[in-house]
Amino acid sequence: MLKQLLLVLAFAVSPAFAADQAAAPAKPVTAPAPAKAAAKPAVKPADATKPTDASKSTGNPKVKFTTSLGNVTVELYPDKAPKTVENFLQYVKDGFYSGTVFHRVIPSFMVQGGGFSKDLQQKRTRAPIHNEANNGLSNLRGTLAMARTGDPHSASAQFFVNLVDNQRLDYVSETNWGYCVYGKVVAGMDVVDKMAAAPTGPQGPLPSDVPTTPIVIEKAELVK
Repeated sequence: MLKQLLLVLAFAVSPAFAADQAAAPAKPVTAPAPAKAAAKPAVKPADATKPTDASKSTGNPKVKFTTSLGNVTVELYPDKAPKTVENFLQYVKDGFYSGTVFHRVIPSFMVQGGGFSKDLQQKRTRAPIHNEANNGLSNLRGTLAMARTGDPHSASAQFFVNLVDNQRLDYVSETNWGYCVYGKVVAGMDVVDKMAAAPTGPQGPLPSDVPTTPIVIEKAELVK
């Protein structure tokens, strides 16, 4: 298991992986590896990824994460990533994220969570979903994207928030799928930045980047 995780890190593939639900628990996962310099944008950022005023109603669903560091609210884009949003909202409605942690934090890159318990046991997930990264949305600061492994269609429950503009993670082609953006932080980005400043190190099955003090998602709920 650890060997596979190190392999994933070495090849700079991504986060959330969903294993066969009737078989063994899902395998450890990682997010994309940080680059020394941002690549040229693969796709033109869509209007939906621009900063949003949380006080204005767009009609899009919003989810509030109550975390041990404060609250974070994300707006979702079902018109851009319908299957991804549907999948994410089902996990929210099922209470799946309650008690999970942000298990991978890399400053100036991203924070990742939604798959491991406080004792770093990976939770079982539903079947993986089709990658909808080819939707015109770009991995800009504050956007919410699905984590996956090297298989472009392996995302299940894990997600990450981009701390900076990471356009190199955008869709390029069917041989370079990138990571599906399906929402954006509209309140609490200061809390996400606090997560980014947390001390990290190796813990449990994960070789690095785990906050030494757990950053816990106490609750995730759909809000109006």
